[in-house]
Amino acid sequence: MEGLEFRRHRRLRSSQAMRGLVRETELTPAHLVAPLFVEEGLDGRAPIEAMPGQSRLGLEALVEEARELRDAGVPAVLLFGIPASKDERGSGAYDDHGVVQEAIRRLKDAVPEMLVIGDVCLCEYTSHGHCGLLTDEGEVDNDASLPLLADMAVSLADAGCDIVAPSDMLDGRVAAIREALDGSGLSDTAILSYAAKFSSAFYGPFREAADSAPSFGDRRGYQMDPANA
Repeated sequence: MEGLEFRRHRRLRSSQAMRGLVRETELTPAHLVAPLFVEEGLDGRAPIEAMPGQSRLGLEALVEEARELRDAGVPAVLLFGIPASKDERGSGAYDDHGVVQEAIRRLKDAVPEMLVIGDVCLCEYTSHGHCGLLTDEGEVDNDASLPLLADMAVSLADAGCDIVAPSDMLDGRVAAIREALDGSGLSDTAILSYAAKFSSAFYGPFREAADSAPSFGDRRGYQMDPANA
């Protein structure tokens, strides 16, 4: 139309080659992280009913899976641990010989180029299934739980973890973890925080996979309200 001024953005959409040249975002296996569930004492694999096609892994199976992921171009794994025993303090989470700590060492020895991320939360390790210590009234004690989360992060990093990923949704845990890592000479360990984790029914399959469902109550007091998404 004569006299009409406008920009011709379609010039940059004219062909596959042109679109590829100016494309800002591309999703490839190199951008993926594979979540893996490692179970203490397991020999081989144990299918997860709530996640068809997925399994809990023993240490040898974990290494096999990591090698397959590496060969497929996936550079990183996120580890969740299922310990053989649990207690009220989740002490297996920060045990230097815990299931994830041993898994990290095994992976770093067998597949050293694999980036290893360790989940930081107590729910898989506590007998009650909540993400922190409990008060006498059965509420999660936020501030008393922070040192344990920090201890877990340091233990994972000492084992060789590249990134720690706090998923507990307790207030102040990132600052506590950063302080603990830096104070332990682990300042190069990165933190991947679950900044927005909702109290959602969609976590049902994960809780079965990680054996982390709370034995009473729910997590609405510390996970985010889905109505505020």
